[in-house]
Amino acid sequence: MSGGLLVAGTTSDAGKSVVTAGICRWLARKGVSVAPFKAQNMSLNSFVTREGAEIGRAQAMQAQAARVEPSALMNPVLLKPGSDRSSQVVLMGRPVGEMSARGFFGTAGSAPGERLRGGGRAALLETVVGCLDELRSRYDAVICEGAGSPAEINLRRTDIVNMGIARAARFPVLVVGDIDRGGVFASFFGTTALLSAADQELVAGYLVNKFRGDVSLLEPGLDMLLGLTGRRTYGVLPFQHGLGIDEEDGLRVSLRGAVRESVVAPPVGEDVLRVAVCAVPLMSNFTDVDALAAEPGVVVRFVDRAEELVDADLVVVPGTRGTVPALRWLRERGLADALAHRAAEGRPVLGICGGFQVLGEHIEDDVESRAGSVDGLGLLPVRVRFAREKTLARPVGEALGERVEGYEIHHGVAEVLGGEAFVSDDRGHGLDGCRVGEVWGTHWHGALESDGFRRRFLAEVARAAGRRFVPAPDTSFHTLRETQLDLLGDLIEEHADTGALLDLIEKGVPAGLPFVPPGAPS
Repeated sequence: MSGGLLVAGTTSDAGKSVVTAGICRWLARKGVSVAPFKAQNMSLNSFVTREGAEIGRAQAMQAQAARVEPSALMNPVLLKPGSDRSSQVVLMGRPVGEMSARGFFGTAGSAPGERLRGGGRAALLETVVGCLDELRSRYDAVICEGAGSPAEINLRRTDIVNMGIARAARFPVLVVGDIDRGGVFASFFGTTALLSAADQELVAGYLVNKFRGDVSLLEPGLDMLLGLTGRRTYGVLPFQHGLGIDEEDGLRVSLRGAVRESVVAPPVGEDVLRVAVCAVPLMSNFTDVDALAAEPGVVVRFVDRAEELVDADLVVVPGTRGTVPALRWLRERGLADALAHRAAEGRPVLGICGGFQVLGEHIEDDVESRAGSVDGLGLLPVRVRFAREKTLARPVGEALGERVEGYEIHHGVAEVLGGEAFVSDDRGHGLDGCRVGEVWGTHWHGALESDGFRRRFLAEVARAAGRRFVPAPDTSFHTLRETQLDLLGDLIEEHADTGALLDLIEKGVPAGLPFVPPGAPS
């Protein structure tokens, strides 16, 4: 077979990422060579490919679902928000500058943005189409993910990720709607009716996500939707708990009070371990703690008040796109004092990437926040200087006697002035981070996904916290993730019309689909 599909959504969080991953896993299990693609992604959760390119974590997860190595081709444009109005632009895996939303979308007064993009949106569209063409030459099928909604009428002129890329590739479009939110029929109809006639020609039909209950009660509505739009529904996916799949956008999602949960299993020892994650502003790669949540008996929750650290056995200060603003936030909320108190009592604290930088003595930042010289929390003997060049790497080392793999995404360069190395090479030379007492810090994302190290680390935490917690001897984070991806493939295989989906991917959009008025405004 040869072809492709664009998975669009009625809204953000409709389920585009998981549906794309599910289709990729279903096709891969059928022996189809398939790759994911998202032309433009806005996310603070990112990943580093083996060639040292930064892409969205959702696309890395989808590549794993497709059983292929992730590549910058799969996410050529990544926007990493630094505030409500500006983002760092990552092009083909490399940061090329900071830009306002006005500048990126090419509105008036965007000359700096035009220079950054090397010719504007037309050149950007040419880049993403080139990446898609390259993937199509390598794989039998490419499953594209849209962003937000294709009916963002204020952005259609500059769109390169929804109907813009679908039109360029002549791909059929499957629109996903989250029925758990309510209003799914109005969302399907309204999304279609707000598109131009040329865009509507590519909208093949719909997929209902997160349905609870008896599907027969939904079927009359699906029949009426077919009558109104001339477009069928390709499946109804049931609500599924415990998927634990990487979220896309750390800026938009509020995690206050949220509990990360991958498995529900009793602890191996007598006690549970309670992990509190400080929900710092512009939190990035908060998926680092999913590996902790994968352990039976480990409870992970996100907090933003000092009193919520009192009963925690481990406090994690996660990565952030704004190290200095995060430091300010910790101080304003009393969390900085609570962290210092924990360190003085010998109670475990772990800082990852920006969180590691926050725990140091001093920060010199003329790049990210441009705040200049700022005092850190002083819990680790580390001085950080922000460089204009971003470190992007996939290092390997040893910690607590176990092999550790991770990935680095940071502008801050750490000078470690004491303590024990967090990660060392095979000769015992320090590679990254440090530890003083029960305060740990590292720039390495993903280190906790290394099963042997995670078990040793949690055993250290339990000892320091005085808990009779025992890490499970057989928990495999990779196996757990594969199980979750297989579950997504099962959802597609069991609850979608896979024959009709294969026809869409291979043969393209059905002919003769009617126009649904009024269409896009002029």
